[in-house]
Amino acid sequence: MVEIQGRELKLTNLDKVLYPTTGFTKGQVIDYYARIGPVLVPHLAGRPLTLKRYPNGVDSEYFFEKNATAHRPDWVKTAPIWSEGNRRTVNYILADDLSTVVWMANLAAIELHPSLSLAKDIGCPTMMVFDLDPGPPANIVQCAQVGMWLREIFEHFGLRSFPKTSGSKGLQIYVPLNTPTSYEVTKPFAHALARLLEDQHRELVVSDMKKELRKGKVLVDWSQNDQHKTTIAVYSLRAREHPTVSTPVKWEEVEHMLKKKDPGLLVFEADQVLQRVEKMGDLFEPVLRLKQKLPKLTADVVAGDPARGVSSVKSGLEIAAQSGSRKKAVKSGSKRATGRKTGKK
Repeated sequence: MVEIQGRELKLTNLDKVLYPTTGFTKGQVIDYYARIGPVLVPHLAGRPLTLKRYPNGVDSEYFFEKNATAHRPDWVKTAPIWSEGNRRTVNYILADDLSTVVWMANLAAIELHPSLSLAKDIGCPTMMVFDLDPGPPANIVQCAQVGMWLREIFEHFGLRSFPKTSGSKGLQIYVPLNTPTSYEVTKPFAHALARLLEDQHRELVVSDMKKELRKGKVLVDWSQNDQHKTTIAVYSLRAREHPTVSTPVKWEEVEHMLKKKDPGLLVFEADQVLQRVEKMGDLFEPVLRLKQKLPKLTADVVAGDPARGVSSVKSGLEIAAQSGSRKKAVKSGSKRATGRKTGKK
């Protein structure tokens, strides 16, 4: 029995190995989540949460749990959300505090997958996400290149973006919004941006999920921007051979890894992530508070014609990107001219 935030909790089978390759135990999983909790909880709080549970370890069968188990402490909060697919109300867990996070870890909920929305306004995503998924032999190095292209497009619109590793093979790019919007806006925008990148970099980028198209390329998965989907949480463990973590990184780290072409530079395990947070703090904290709005290029989207909407957004993005490139070139040219003038003096 342990006491967390004044609540008693029984922990079980602490010596059970959940990661056979490394011998990482259930006790170590719980310890990681207990220690990362202070920075993890703000990213989960208020969001409907899907658990991916591995009761017998990462090499054995797993199951997704959306509806909160009936055998839960009375202090675990839930949010009733209507599910069109299931035609019923699902009571999602809200991991609003450290005690709930530790309780979930004791269930062998190794992976945590939150909604992009808060439960109180399920139709309004607080962020937009791009999941960059490499098709072998491509890896996270190629994902880094695509991520840099994405960042450049966002910068043209005056938007900040934040990278994190998936904890598996790829890289994920988040654009915080925290302003009124809807998935009817963010999803077509993300789709159009993925298609724009595909048009510009057909040798490396694909926006279609068909596996036969993805060999050696990076899928820019725009489809995660959906009320009915979830994305791996920042700081969540992954069910891989090693206890890797979906880790927030700096753009400078992405650039460095791309330059060195060493995928290992962006692979972090549980103990390394704890050290990074102690040293750097929460690199993803701005995603919680930064208020940004997408450019108004999506008028056709709400007209009931998704294909036309994507085409409209894509055209707007192309124009904006070209305009941004011209401005960047002019600015660069001005700097060089100023430099020459200064040199003469």
